[in-house]
Amino acid sequence: MKRIFSGIQPTGEIHLGNYVGAIRNWVYLQEEYDCIFSVVDYHAITIEYPVEEMARRTLETGLILLACGLSPEKSNIFVQSHVPAHTELAWIFNTVTPIGEVERMTQFKDKAKQHRANINMGLMDYPVLQAADILLYKAGYVPVGEDQVQHIELSREVARKFNSRFGEVFPEPQEILSMAPRILGVDGQAKMSKSLGNFIGVLEEEDSIWEKLRTAVTDVKRVRRKDPGDPNVCNIYTIHRAFSENSMLIDIDRDCTSAGIGCIDCKKMLFENVKKELTPIREKARELVANMDYVKDVLRQSATACKQIADVTMDEVREVMGLYRP
Repeated sequence: MKRIFSGIQPTGEIHLGNYVGAIRNWVYLQEEYDCIFSVVDYHAITIEYPVEEMARRTLETGLILLACGLSPEKSNIFVQSHVPAHTELAWIFNTVTPIGEVERMTQFKDKAKQHRANINMGLMDYPVLQAADILLYKAGYVPVGEDQVQHIELSREVARKFNSRFGEVFPEPQEILSMAPRILGVDGQAKMSKSLGNFIGVLEEEDSIWEKLRTAVTDVKRVRRKDPGDPNVCNIYTIHRAFSENSMLIDIDRDCTSAGIGCIDCKKMLFENVKKELTPIREKARELVANMDYVKDVLRQSATACKQIADVTMDEVREVMGLYRP
């Protein structure tokens, strides 16, 4: 089977943006690919974080991945820092990666603006570590959103630079673009984020989800119930596209543009569909909370399996580089 690698940061509660943009697609992909999914805690420490919460967040992220449908029988699900070769290979890749390639990364520029008081080397070197994450397992495919395509391009460049200098070791990974709609936060302005407080959590209780949807921003030009709306500029309709059947989308588009339904009507339909999909996940998560030893075992066993793959790759890397081994 063709191998996939992807990762998710344990930076806070997993929300609908994470679920629709990545995790739900991973569940489908594990049926067709040899999948490796990582909780990338080393990436998460490139910005300031609550130290006392990191271990809990990491374990909780692993739990949510399992609750959402990732299966240890079909995928390896592990914590990045539990396989030391990730950072070893990243250092090696630093020696072949042109500084200019890293400096032009738009995500670094964006994060540098957000974290002006902590513009560290890890923040800049983030995409090189990401290249190591992928290439350590010789993954041929990486499921990403459009905002990550530039990083996959760099991974290919790093593979080419290494192969050209030392010999053919690494494949050039290709992105598998997510076809999911890009969901904004309930404010309708910014990307869904816990730090911005505009998110809906995957494990959030129904009453809380409804309250956030009820007050969520829609088409700002639709002031009154009788005003026609424009679904194309409404974030609620975008979320509908991720959770509702096509027949319902057609009805909503027609009724919204003709003022046949109001925004609250539209939100109620969305709430029912979101609830239908998230309820089994929330129930599975409760089962896993009651059996945390199982979650820990999955992460431990997957890390062991991934370490075996990584060790083979690193032996090959050291050999072609001429590094002394006793």
